Amino acid sequence: MTSPVSHSRARLFDALVPILFVPIWSTGFIGGKFGMPYAEPYTFLFIRYAIVVLLIGGIALAMRAPWPKSWREAGHIGVCGFLMHGVNIGCVFDSIHHGLPAGVASLIVGLQPLLTAAVVGPILGERVSRRQWLGLLLGLAGVTLVVWEKLSANIGLTAVGLAGLALLGITTGTVYQKRFCPSFDLRTGLTIQHIVAVAYVGILALATETRHVEWSSEFIFAVGWLVLVLSIGAMSLLFVMIRRGAASRTAALFYLVPASTALIAYLMFGERLGLLALGGMALTAIGVFLATRSNPPPPLTAVDDA
Repeated sequence: MTSPVSHSRARLFDALVPILFVPIWSTGFIGGKFGMPYAEPYTFLFIRYAIVVLLIGGIALAMRAPWPKSWREAGHIGVCGFLMHGVNIGCVFDSIHHGLPAGVASLIVGLQPLLTAAVVGPILGERVSRRQWLGLLLGLAGVTLVVWEKLSANIGLTAVGLAGLALLGITTGTVYQKRFCPSFDLRTGLTIQHIVAVAYVGILALATETRHVEWSSEFIFAVGWLVLVLSIGAMSLLFVMIRRGAASRTAALFYLVPASTALIAYLMFGERLGLLALGGMALTAIGVFLATRSNPPPPLTAVDDA
């Protein structure tokens, strides 16, 4: 039986994780901006994922973390890695490489909550209320306002299509994990996922890129940030949220990412926000509140130690 103190701590933990997740996840676009001029997208990601495999794999072996009990379970975890790390992040980087502004890529991937809400019912049996749908739609409208100023009439169909594939990747990966592998050790799970991802982006780098890297201080910083903060920190937080909450409510947090990215870009690069963008940020916050607070929180479940 869970003690009142433990229950309160678990509630506090569930409240703090989304607050940490959104700004950390948003820095993925910032890291890409720092590193993309010095390496092509899949070469960049191959280096990033290879380091993650060495770090997390080494930790998993040193701590004797439990590995999946069957090849079938490992396969499901690998599919999530292919979708979340390979297709999603790979296509985001590739779309930016093809000229898509980071804000527009963030907007397209930010459609995930609507796409997730449309499929969670039949797949996971989660009920999406009318109030949640209203929140999701308001969030979409707010995201559109935030990135509207960055839209360009010269965006190519290839870049937009790649961002669309990224959207399908993160949406499918989130739902797939909730359905087929909602519980696994984060150390061994992330290792398996990144082994699959490094193989995928490595093949694409060999087939489509020159694989030239300029080892500048900016590139090294970008790789280090994306490895430690994004691939390990943010993905761990995302998996914890998927386990402990409904998929549609977890996905709604992604509506805050474009606004958070714009704010970080302002603080770091002096990119100013207009009144339209500020209004969009407020509208997004309202939408996320409606989408995530419509129903009582689900029962707390055990989470494997990371």
